[in-house]
Amino acid sequence: MSTQSDPAVPGDGYTATAAEITQVAPAVATGAVPAADHGIVLRAVDLTLSFGSRPVLTGITTDISKGAVTALIGPTGSGKTTLLRTFNRMNDKVSTYRHAGDVLLDGRSIWHSGVDLMSLRRRVGMLFQRPNPFPMSILDNVVAGTRAHRMVPRGGLRQVAEEHLTAVGLWHAVKDRLKDSPFRLSGGQQQLLCLARALAIKPEILLLDEPTSALDPNATESIEALIRQLVPDITVIIVTHNMQQAARVSDRTMFLNKGRLVEHGETRQVFEHPAEEETANYVQGRFG
Repeated sequence: MSTQSDPAVPGDGYTATAAEITQVAPAVATGAVPAADHGIVLRAVDLTLSFGSRPVLTGITTDISKGAVTALIGPTGSGKTTLLRTFNRMNDKVSTYRHAGDVLLDGRSIWHSGVDLMSLRRRVGMLFQRPNPFPMSILDNVVAGTRAHRMVPRGGLRQVAEEHLTAVGLWHAVKDRLKDSPFRLSGGQQQLLCLARALAIKPEILLLDEPTSALDPNATESIEALIRQLVPDITVIIVTHNMQQAARVSDRTMFLNKGRLVEHGETRQVFEHPAEEETANYVQGRFG
């Protein structure tokens, strides 16, 4: 899949503001929600993840709350992205990847022989660190998954595109150029486009792997505002190295270090009253 971009078009730097997204996204509560209000949608059970003989994560047992934003934090190399990509089996094609233990989605193993991988990835969508538009038009990018899963008749695809481009605050910038290449959009717009594509297949869980690390502050604000608008309809799990971002957008936080799950709790508790000294040292910037 190519991600080579054409030269940017002058004046293409528009990115929806947080205020604009708030106006067009579904009206849902945006405050942090106590974990007690949520059920469990994902459960890791004594999970060990390895590449070759080297374990990346060992003995992970934890629950992911439904309808909440969970942040995965920890130093580089602590296993955050490996864990995230395991939740929808994105690591499966890596020849040296191995897992022991289990991950349960609504109580059923994601590795059960009866699990269809395409259906799993529709339920558990993903947005990557860098924008990865497909080499097709803006419109076709948004509806690629919808078309593949045959979720709507062909005549309804444009409506799907408009609905989800509107939801991410991008519709007014692209409505007159839906047949254009997505590589002529700014970086922030491309990431919003990829988010619209991920949302168009109506996932139950959305995995975000440092989705704003390559974006400017305005684009970052837009993505963060939208993340808060997605819950409780969608469960969000976000990997971030930005402690301020984790504190702003998440309800719960998991701290990983040296292949271990050190602490997992409500975000305010993890940041303000961590149970482990190791966690306190990390969130206060004393290592990592």
